[in-house]
Amino acid sequence: MSETPSEANLHPFRPPPTGALLHAVVGFDRQELQAIFDIYGRMVAQGIWRDYALDFSTQRAIFSIFRRSGEAAFYRIVKEPKSARKQGAYMVVAQTGLILKRGAELRRILGVLEKQSMFQTIG
Repeated sequence: MSETPSEANLHPFRPPPTGALLHAVVGFDRQELQAIFDIYGRMVAQGIWRDYALDFSTQRAIFSIFRRSGEAAFYRIVKEPKSARKQGAYMVVAQTGLILKRGAELRRILGVLEKQSMFQTIG
């Protein structure tokens, strides 16, 4: 069976055509993941969070936090290197899309999640 030219370009195991630009994927390094999993582990132990997801693209890396696996992400920790000079590479985004904190230091912006969880466990 012969492939059409459009099918040949969509095959997942073929190398990209010559001349195609390859972009680096943005991800979290080991120290960043350690900081994120430190707070994630504490919140799971308290029964506040239950699941997470990792998304990587050429623009950003996202660590999504869920209270229940069937719901929308409760919080998202986003690393966006292109905005590092302007507002910092990291941000914490609430479920509503509100940016809770932005900055250049990951551990500092993760502090907002500790404060948010205090209000949730009281009510």
